Amino acid sequence: MIGYVTLGTNDIAKAAQFYDSLFEVLGGSRFMEFESFIAWSTGPDQPSVCVTKPFNGEPATVGNGVMIALMVDSNDKVDEVYKKAIELGAQDEGPAGPRGDIEGFYAGYFRDLDGNKLNVFHMPSP
Repeated sequence: MIGYVTLGTNDIAKAAQFYDSLFEVLGGSRFMEFESFIAWSTGPDQPSVCVTKPFNGEPATVGNGVMIALMVDSNDKVDEVYKKAIELGAQDEGPAGPRGDIEGFYAGYFRDLDGNKLNVFHMPSP
């Protein structure tokens, strides 16, 4: 259903380095790149994550209550991606582990270098 999500950045080079390394763990790579916009995906016809400098020229800011969730296929992959994000300078927003009242839901939460909130999660099929 989701085609892509876009996150604002004030430093495209730092954001590119962060997401290049983070998405490498997920098997993703850049598929589109311009001076102020970069997009990553895991393959054709797959959703993508993009970073951009705001079109209006104003500073990028973080949306309150906005979060991007990255789905993976195992709890071990959650641990790996979460750990990689923290190594890359992400801010911890909740370490990887079981979450909430949903049986089997396992997630780690972090903020990227611009303060955008993301999580990486695994939830087995019912």
